[in-house]
Amino acid sequence: MDLGIAGKWALVGGASKGLGWGCARALALEGVNVVMVARGAEVLNKAVEDLRAETGGQVQLIAVAVDITTEAGREAIWNVAGGPGKDYDILVTNAGGPPPGDFRDWNREAWMKAIDSNMLTPIELIKATVDRMAARGFGRIVNITSSAVKAPIDVLGLSNGARSGLTGFVAGASRSAIAAKGVTINNLLPGKFDTDRIRATLPAMAQKQGKTVEELRVIQQAQIPAGRYGNPQEFGAICAFLCSQHAAYMTGQNVLADGGSYAGTY
Repeated sequence: MDLGIAGKWALVGGASKGLGWGCARALALEGVNVVMVARGAEVLNKAVEDLRAETGGQVQLIAVAVDITTEAGREAIWNVAGGPGKDYDILVTNAGGPPPGDFRDWNREAWMKAIDSNMLTPIELIKATVDRMAARGFGRIVNITSSAVKAPIDVLGLSNGARSGLTGFVAGASRSAIAAKGVTINNLLPGKFDTDRIRATLPAMAQKQGKTVEELRVIQQAQIPAGRYGNPQEFGAICAFLCSQHAAYMTGQNVLADGGSYAGTY
């Protein structure tokens, strides 16, 4: 299927590895020019080099190693040489989730850091790009959030709260006047994927349950109806579809990618 987005420009956060990389790769393979953002320059540059080789140099790939949660980091993105400024056609917001733990241990600073990274930063990126998308008659915004928005996980309280705030914002913003101007905003909710994030959260969960990390990994995968963790490539394919011409009638949705783990009807 031709997604109809070749030649467009995308901004993808957390693009050096994991789910962000999966999204950047899927878009690039569809002929989209991608500005890939992450904090670590070495890993990011390697990811861009690998993807440039895979795409045969047919698309423009630009690495920007900044902290996108800061105003200075966002300004660097808008002003990067060779980029589209703020005239992106596609925006994929993605930031690493806050650390797991016990809510009793989190102070105001921990909460504000989580909210800034997982709620306010995506909103700032949307604010900077959405009206320009509407003026051109096309825009796709995908926020990578978490399955915990639908089924909260106790040790991920910081993520539960901050990402739920973003979800509420998107529910309203996606249904504003921009919806009639060719701009969609959707959230993509990953369940358990084989990335650094799950490797970071497993130890705390294993300790709480009195199990080893490997024991918990086996148990978790057995509990997923698909029988395994997801991989970044298939996650990226879902993201690319949401960014396509074919998804023009989908907006304000929370698309769950969890191998069937969520047992609710709605």
